[in-house]
Order: sequence, then structure tokens, then C-alpha cells
Amino acid sequence: MSADRVIIVGAGHIGIACAHYLRAEGFDVTVIDQGSVGGACSSANCGFIVPSHVLPLTTPDALATGLKSVFQPRAAFRIKPQLRPALLRWMLAFARRCNHDDMLAAGATLHTLLEASAAEYRALLKDPSLDGNWQSNGMLFVFATNEKLDEFGETDSLLTAEFGLSARRIDGSELVEFEPALLEGLAGAWFYEDDSHLRPDRLNASWAERLGNSGVQFIEDCSLESVDRRGNDIVGLNTSTGRLEAEQYVFAAGAWSGGLASTLDCRIPIEPGKGYSVTMSCPDTMPAHPMLMPEKHIGVTPFEDGYRIASMMEFAGFDASIPDFRIRQLQDSARPFLREPVGPEVVDTWYGWRPMTWDSLPIIGRVPGLDNALLATGHNMLGLSLAPVTGKLIADLVAERPSDMPLEAVSPARFN
Repeated sequence: MSADRVIIVGAGHIGIACAHYLRAEGFDVTVIDQGSVGGACSSANCGFIVPSHVLPLTTPDALATGLKSVFQPRAAFRIKPQLRPALLRWMLAFARRCNHDDMLAAGATLHTLLEASAAEYRALLKDPSLDGNWQSNGMLFVFATNEKLDEFGETDSLLTAEFGLSARRIDGSELVEFEPALLEGLAGAWFYEDDSHLRPDRLNASWAERLGNSGVQFIEDCSLESVDRRGNDIVGLNTSTGRLEAEQYVFAAGAWSGGLASTLDCRIPIEPGKGYSVTMSCPDTMPAHPMLMPEKHIGVTPFEDGYRIASMMEFAGFDASIPDFRIRQLQDSARPFLREPVGPEVVDTWYGWRPMTWDSLPIIGRVPGLDNALLATGHNMLGLSLAPVTGKLIADLVAERPSDMPLEAVSPARFN
């Protein structure tokens, strides 16, 4: 066994990014996944890379929205009624943070991480071997009503004052000229020019191929069955394909990470936040920009060879269904905004579980009480945006190198 071997559990955006930066440090890296490389939430999300998304889910009005949703089965943001102690504890902790001060504190951490990650992406995607269909042409927040357009103006003022992030307001009279795919008569939009987007499945495939060529081993359909510990060390993983041993272990298991809490003897308060997407062939009138429609809680992404609508947030446990009404709801929600809201052919429908923490911050760092185990999970809805900075932080920690990132704020130790 090599003295510098690292095993990563989870081959989504985060696991792939960790493998990249660890391999760059010279470590012998193996990545295992219970499914496929770059699958699950890492394959069919909106593909947004968004430095503008610094505000956490724990906004002052989020609690009221969540409570209303209990009685609205078709709400875009919904908490399904369930008597599950872990969810109740999660919700109580979430509720305590739905205030202005905690929102800004979490936002400050996210701002630092998102800016660093965006810079890493700009460097990474100069490599022609990474095929992500990356487009750096900003993002529109589109509104149908003047009330909501003006209301978001208050949010933009907050982002400017606290984080130096400013959007350009585009009134309805100018909007169609700026983005011809939108309908006339909308109130307007806010444009964040530093945001970008890419096709996540393409990035995953090309990134994994590049890492494979550099010596990283990927093992698909390999489920983690148990962890062998000796004192303060992990000495091996028992998997469905055999036993694996290394010097360091990184757990990047996304929404499934909460199930590792007892094994690692560490609190990992992650709830699965279910989302949906529908990918279609390109309509004749294709948007030039990625967009969010906050009034309908949907995102729209134009790709080189496809068109995707995604959204929803359901706290319903690991419910493995795709109700037809949810896919119709995605498509119908785009109709008040777009000239051609639906592409000619549905290519794929998808659901997945986002790893949601109650403070809206990721969990990155060494597992308390274990000398050779690290967590890289809990990225909420920002896994793609935060992948590079997470991988770089994990490499810094494994190499025992100091970092100027806010490690204490995202450390697993904050839950103990």
C-alpha cells in the first residue's frame, strides 16, 4: 500500500474536485461511488456557477414560507408532514437561524468561498480537455410583477452594501431587446454579469477522464458497507466490491452523508432536499442567458445542445418518485416568462437529493476524533459552484498546509 494513498467516498462534483486537487499534490487517489461517476445531483442540475448566490436559505422569511408549504402539496418549496425526529431537530436548528444577523454571517462565509471557487473555475476551464460548454455571460433574475422586481432591488442593495455585489436593473421596456426569448410585458430583471453556467454532465465526464488518465482510479457501483476503526484512525473500508485501505479517507457522499454519523461518531445534520429537472431539445427561440424566476422558484439554462428547467425543494426524505405533475409544473412555471418555454422533445426527466445543512454552509474539514478522516459534503444547492474551492481545501488539509479560507465556519466540529 502506498504511504500517500487517499480514498474518496462519492464521485459527484465534490468527489471529482477533491480527486483533482489531491492528485495535483501527488497523492495516490481512489474514488468510489455507489452509482456512477458524476451521477445523482451532479448530473442534471442547472449548471450555475454563481458568485451572486451568497445569501443562505435561512432568510428571515424562510420559516413562514416553509410552514405554509405543509398545507400546499404542490408548493415549489415544501416540507412534507412527517414525524421524524432527525427532521424535527433539523428544522428547529434551521428556524433559529432565520434572522438577519445569522443570514449575513453565513453570507460572509459563502461570499469568500464562492469568490475563491469562481477564480479556480476560471483557471481550470482554460484547459481544453475539460468540456463543460462553459459560458460566462451572466445571469438574469426575471420578474413578472413590479412589486417583486422592486422587492428584489432591496436584496440587491443589501448585497451591494454587505458584499460589494451589484446587479444591473433592466426595466421591462428594455428587457426583450436584452433577452429576445422573454415575453413582452414583464416587469423587468436584475442582471449579475459575473455569474456563469456550464453543462454539468459534460464537465463531470471530461474531468473524470482527465483524472483517470493521470492515475486516479474510479470504482463505480461500489457501495460502502462498513468502516473499520482502530483508535483514532480508520484502517479500512468494507465495500460491495471488496476491502479498500488507505492513509486518508475523504467522505463526499452528498445527501447520503447523514447516514455516516454513527459510523464516524460525528454529528452530520444533513437532510435530503429533493429537486427536479426536465431537459429538452432546443426550442427555436433559445434563451441567450441562464435565468432564475424567483416568483416561480425555477431556473432555466440554455446549453449548446439542450435546454433545462429545474427547481423545487421538497423536504420529503428519500422519496424516490418523479410525479408527473412536478414535471408539468416546471414547464408550466416557465410559460408566463418565455416565448417558447418548452423544447420540441423531452430528453430526460430527473430528480435528486441536495445535501442540506441547517445553517446553509457546507461541511468541510477533519472529522472530530478521527486523525485520518475528512468530510466534504453539505453544499446545499451550491455543489457545482463550490466544488473547486472544496477540493482545494481538502487538499490543503490532507497536505497539512495552512489556508486563508474560513475553515472554522465550515468545520464538522461546529456541530459538536
